[in-house]
Amino acid sequence: MVNVLRFTDVTYVRDRRPILDGIDWAVEDSERWVILGPNGAGKTTLMKLATANDYPTTGSVEVLDQRLGRVDIFELRNRIGFVSSATGRRLPASETVRDIVLTAAYGVEGRWNEQYDDVDVRQAERILAEWDLADYVDRAYGTLSDGERKRALIARAVMTDPEMLLLDEPSASLDLGARERLLQMLSGFAQSPHSPAMIMVTHHVEEVPPGFTHALLLRDGRAQAAGPIAETLTAANLEATFGMPFELSVSNGRYAAVAKP
Repeated sequence: MVNVLRFTDVTYVRDRRPILDGIDWAVEDSERWVILGPNGAGKTTLMKLATANDYPTTGSVEVLDQRLGRVDIFELRNRIGFVSSATGRRLPASETVRDIVLTAAYGVEGRWNEQYDDVDVRQAERILAEWDLADYVDRAYGTLSDGERKRALIARAVMTDPEMLLLDEPSASLDLGARERLLQMLSGFAQSPHSPAMIMVTHHVEEVPPGFTHALLLRDGRAQAAGPIAETLTAANLEATFGMPFELSVSNGRYAAVAKP
């Protein structure tokens, strides 16, 4: 197994306040991690470092065997797939769904004068079919539902065969049906041996897809617990992370948590 991400004693300070504090964390290429924590826990900052969009104040971050501060980050980012609502807002609403995915091959967010080989077009259409978007390839991105847009963003992120895929709250804002459809597809993708390492941020244990192998729980910039998901995602660790007692249940690989009365 190979490390795709390693944080070593990472601290990140803004306005003299530590957003992350002494984080030690490593992700291997076969692992699928979920990151949980309350608002302000440091999840967004951790994702910025993992996607090479910021630098730690102290400590070191190695992404795909390259240490931040000693590598061409633009080349490095091309090897990472990243899905977030902010990314979706930057994409042209009038672009076709096919072109939303296809333009990832050049790392651009809108079709211009690029020339694409037939192999790129076939790759885009194959991936769109895998994410259940084959009937939408000629639709404008702006006309899609929230669930369809989230799947289009994931398809765009995997277009370039990334070595690591990061998902920032991929099921946020979705209705129950759209959420369950997306989680089923993410579960299947996570369980494929051909998929890259995956890291997903969420606020809810109910949104953890079966097939995710590890969990990192953050509170106030510190790791409360990290490791294999069955050992880490426990009622005691959720209480330490969110500051209240929970009843936690697991059924068919899906978690559910409710506050204790």
